[in-house]
Amino acid sequence: MKTILNLFIVVSVLLFQYQLVAQEQVLIPKQANEYVRIYKADGDYFFGPDTPELKEGKWYHEWVPNDHTFVKDKVGKWHIFGITHPLVETDPLKKGIHEGEYASFHAVSYATTFKETLKEDHYNDLSKILTPKDRPGEILANHAPYIIKKDGLYQMVYGHSPMRLAVSTNLYDWIPKGELFSDKDGARDPNLLFYKSTYYLTYCSIKSVRMVSSTDLINWSDPKTILKTNKFDPESPTLLFYNNTFYLFVCAWEDDWDEKDIQGAYTHKAYVYNSDNLTDFGVDAEKEITVLNSHAPEIFQGEDGQWYISSVEWPNRGVNIDKLEWIKK
Repeated sequence: MKTILNLFIVVSVLLFQYQLVAQEQVLIPKQANEYVRIYKADGDYFFGPDTPELKEGKWYHEWVPNDHTFVKDKVGKWHIFGITHPLVETDPLKKGIHEGEYASFHAVSYATTFKETLKEDHYNDLSKILTPKDRPGEILANHAPYIIKKDGLYQMVYGHSPMRLAVSTNLYDWIPKGELFSDKDGARDPNLLFYKSTYYLTYCSIKSVRMVSSTDLINWSDPKTILKTNKFDPESPTLLFYNNTFYLFVCAWEDDWDEKDIQGAYTHKAYVYNSDNLTDFGVDAEKEITVLNSHAPEIFQGEDGQWYISSVEWPNRGVNIDKLEWIKK
């Protein structure tokens, strides 16, 4: 009996020590807060159709990007795709804050390492992609594209609900492939993580971040709620597997806009959560580890291993980049 008791004590001590080591290994993302605006949209003609404030074929000098994604092409150049629409200043401001978000902007660098692209307004603006005319039969909205490569094709998932798919061989010409899935409560801002032969698609819904999974990008599981947020409306999730654990970055709309300027509508508070279970990031601040300054953040690495965080509309109109480091908890 004494031997069993001693064994139990030893195992308990070892388990406790293992838990302490595991806790110490959790790294916290910390940004430099030295943003560089690498992309600002050129003026362009509105692709249509008409909205209450925007007219098809009319030139608009100022364009506003939003949720976006980064991807490298076959020769190593970096591309950015994302929500875009002409600036609309209505009275009240919120009436036209997202008016005309029917296509994605497309910008490309001339450098083949991300570090070389960190220059003011470095990216060249190209023609908008997947306008309503390019995808007949779909809803008008074209929001928050996310791109991965599979089977030799670039695969773009975009919303809002129903989530849809388009494919490309070269990142310039896109073919719509129809609907992937929908959520009765709405689904917006998709993000994809490929982990252990499975695609995990996270998205935002009512006061929650949800997830569906697939092995082929065609057949999807039923949705699971992986984060419940009672204190804010979640936007723009990014799910990462790093240092043998999972991190979820979520932008927060806390309805504190004073409506005096449009930039204020793009809140730049990004909560970060950590979990060893990619399907459970808790409720509210249960698994929160830090808060970063970014709107619609994308988190990714350059070729040299440097981590970056992006932000749109804050601190400048366009796509802004800040360096990110991982520090011990």
